[in-house]
Amino acid sequence: MKQYHNLLNHIMENGATKTDRTGTGTKSVFGYQMRFDLQKGLPLVTTKKIPVRLIITELLWFLAGDTNIKYLVDADNHIWDEWPYKAYLKKLGLPVPSTSSEEWKTGKDEFIAKIKSDAEFAKEHGELGPVYGYQWRSWPTPNGGHVDQIAQVIEQIKKSPDSRRMIVSAWNVAEIEEMAKSGLPPCHCLFQFYVADGKLSCQLYQRSCDTFLGVPFNIASYALLTMMVAQVCGLEAGEFVWVGGDTHLYNNHFEQVTEQLSREPRALPTMRINPDVKDIFSFKPEDFTLEGYDPHPAIKAPIAV
Repeated sequence: MKQYHNLLNHIMENGATKTDRTGTGTKSVFGYQMRFDLQKGLPLVTTKKIPVRLIITELLWFLAGDTNIKYLVDADNHIWDEWPYKAYLKKLGLPVPSTSSEEWKTGKDEFIAKIKSDAEFAKEHGELGPVYGYQWRSWPTPNGGHVDQIAQVIEQIKKSPDSRRMIVSAWNVAEIEEMAKSGLPPCHCLFQFYVADGKLSCQLYQRSCDTFLGVPFNIASYALLTMMVAQVCGLEAGEFVWVGGDTHLYNNHFEQVTEQLSREPRALPTMRINPDVKDIFSFKPEDFTLEGYDPHPAIKAPIAV
């Protein structure tokens, strides 16, 4: 993952100082590309430990078309907790404490415990709105119908592999404000597949990139998705190409970045996928086995909400 280290260095050395929605402040560059040959392994960062189980369960949540955090909470996946909790506080007219405070942590833990134990509470307050899963699987049409973009693109890959329209978009302009109420407008907002020489490649456009915390997850998630789609379409995995728009490091991540850059990248791991699964919607967490992952220890950093 030297490509990722090069990106961290590039932002630290060349980034412009910018304000942001969260009030944290960033160093930012605009427009950056990284390419990963999936034949060489899963592009999972090795200079800090990345919990691949969270990547898998989130990806399966997207593919299921789910937009409620209940599935994630039940799977002990808490990467989406902050946004619905913040929306819950605002809905009740309560002050939103600093995300680094004990008050925030205690309140969020109580909120998530209730999501887990109370189905009605989860239905009302765990819903993120029409975010990724909804747009991927149920994009609304003007006549009241819905488009399953994932099913559609799988059919395109199988029947018209030279098509230049094998695209899935999450950036539904009419619903951006609705997504922002309890979740986030899509950061990784559009991806395109490409078939050549029996290999499937994927290029992602990510409009907003939390480079220290989010981007390692995004790279591994879309690389894994490419491998899964390749398998169900009878193809080999080719390249994953990541393209970033506003590619930034938050000001309160600089110390962590310096620590990570001091570490030497290790060999990429291999992801074994159950070869019997031939339907993109039938994968389960136990169908994935990560082999040879030997990362440096995790590096904690605050998330900007």
